[in-house]
Amino acid sequence: MPSTSATPAPAYAGIPAAAQVTALQQVREYPAVSLLLSTTPAAVLTRADALRLDALAASAVDRLHDELQPEAALPAIRRLHHLVEQARRGPAAHGLAVYASASAESLIRLPIAVRDRAVVDPTFATRDLVRALHRTPRHLVLAFNAGHARLFDAAADTMLPALTSAFPMYRASRTPGRGRGRADRPTRAADTADFYRQVDAALGAYLRLHPAPLVLVGDERATSAFQRVSVNCGRLAGTVRGNLTATGAAELAARIRATLDAYLHHREHEALALLDKRISAGRVATGMPAAWLAARTGRPEMLIVDETLFYPARLSDDGDTLTPADDIEHPDVIDDAVDELIELVLTRGGWIAFTRPGILEQHHGVALSTRP
Repeated sequence: MPSTSATPAPAYAGIPAAAQVTALQQVREYPAVSLLLSTTPAAVLTRADALRLDALAASAVDRLHDELQPEAALPAIRRLHHLVEQARRGPAAHGLAVYASASAESLIRLPIAVRDRAVVDPTFATRDLVRALHRTPRHLVLAFNAGHARLFDAAADTMLPALTSAFPMYRASRTPGRGRGRADRPTRAADTADFYRQVDAALGAYLRLHPAPLVLVGDERATSAFQRVSVNCGRLAGTVRGNLTATGAAELAARIRATLDAYLHHREHEALALLDKRISAGRVATGMPAAWLAARTGRPEMLIVDETLFYPARLSDDGDTLTPADDIEHPDVIDDAVDELIELVLTRGGWIAFTRPGILEQHHGVALSTRP
């Protein structure tokens, strides 16, 4: 499911549910094996990708054999082999995440590309799942004109009709006998405004149960008129021009992709603006060791991370100090402390922002703002 490729993910590419990510983050047992692999979107995993997956699995198994007694390693190895075989037979998107331990397993196809790696730690490597949630956010798409409205619940390139009986919505026929001349135009405008209010009310009811950014799809006249009467455009991610109420979901997803990309870049700018504001107030820890200590001892507000940052490290006995490590295969080394930091900040009520490579160079790739 993950990828930065311009090739759209196939329909089966999805985004891990937040509850699924949380459940994986709660696993605490050694060994917890994570395989991350970039893949080529296809109906079945390609032979080249399957060979790379096998190599990652073999690397993890060799490490388990070196570090553990056979009976201790066997449960995780059995689950790992089962998941790898399942992945080989199934479809592929832009990335693959395989998680196996003695008591847990999960196979997730991602809509973003990942750095290929095999990780053996006391916790699963979930940072790419979190990145997928933030880089390809769930959103709602309202496609409408003066007489018809459809609502979609979407994530990445997957767009499905919203699970509500309120949509699709159609404007009631005009009352028989009304005039059709110029004098009737204000009445028709009022009828259209009434219809948009009905659409907005149904949209608001859905948003209260399923909050998400909103994309409006309609011609300029319709979207402008709708926004004048709407009370539910507070999280408007953007608009797509065109009368597309009869357009298929796949084409709609393609049409709104640029709008969502612009929205995500805007979110990056918002996070950087907040970072600058907190720096002025003296409430920012820069670099992995400082951010880790601040996340443990302070009140995390926002963690902003270069999406390419990886930081193998050792953790002190008291848990407060991170020391960078080069011997990543050593059992005492956390393969990627960025994963652990993201989980810590989320657990303590903070939020995460990812940036493009190089944006945070002056902050050594990571910074944490704290609450007063």
